Amino acid sequence: MSINKIMAVDDSKVDLINIQNILSDAGYNVITASSGHEAIDKASVEKPDLIFMDVVMQKMDGYQACRELTHQDSTKDIPIVFVTAKGQKADRVWAEMTGAKGLVQKPYTPDQIIEQVNQFN
Repeated sequence: MSINKIMAVDDSKVDLINIQNILSDAGYNVITASSGHEAIDKASVEKPDLIFMDVVMQKMDGYQACRELTHQDSTKDIPIVFVTAKGQKADRVWAEMTGAKGLVQKPYTPDQIIEQVNQFN
């Protein structure tokens, strides 16, 4: 699988811009969403190759959005990597149980984000 288009999902503008800049600087086409609902809607239309998603968001958290995306035929094959401050073992297990393919703990380095992308390239 070749990664070209990546979706970044975070309800924090600062975190969203940060991850967007890291991915754009590395040459990827980046689309953004600021909520779980928006991520589901955009992913169905845009068909990103990879999604980086925050866990703690208003209304619909990343776990709920991930479950929804992994159960829809049009988005079920898109790998999702959580980017979150939640880094306990239980959080990692829960991320896997919801269908995520990885987890990066905040604060992260640009190298950690790119390393996740490279796992799917």
